[in-house]
Amino acid sequence: MLLYRPFEHHLNIELGKHGLYRAEWTILYYLANNESATLVELAQYQRVEKPTMTRIIRSLEESGFIEHIPGKDRREKPMKLTELGKKVYAEVRVTVDRFEQDILEGISEEQQLEAIEVMNAIRNQLISKESGK
Repeated sequence: MLLYRPFEHHLNIELGKHGLYRAEWTILYYLANNESATLVELAQYQRVEKPTMTRIIRSLEESGFIEHIPGKDRREKPMKLTELGKKVYAEVRVTVDRFEQDILEGISEEQQLEAIEVMNAIRNQLISKESGK
């Protein structure tokens, strides 16, 4: 919590320059890297309930950043970035990359890789506890 809250706060300040919040940014990020996804996939990715994800998706649709892809099953509508969404993603990516570089300044690559390894181990422990393993 000592790291998460300040990180989230400062990231939201950076994203706010583009009119976005972290939850919206992570959806743009996911779609940019996976081409398309359903609401259920996105909710699982962010570990939130479907109604919460529906609100985030609605906001991104109203902004013109994402759109539904016509599909076979009307219940599962995949979504993708629009051209505007791709443009905004690229612009925000520059801001996020700069933010990440700033907060990692003075921390060696070796230390960063070690921290990532430790955080992945903690994450895996939490996920295994969630699934009751």
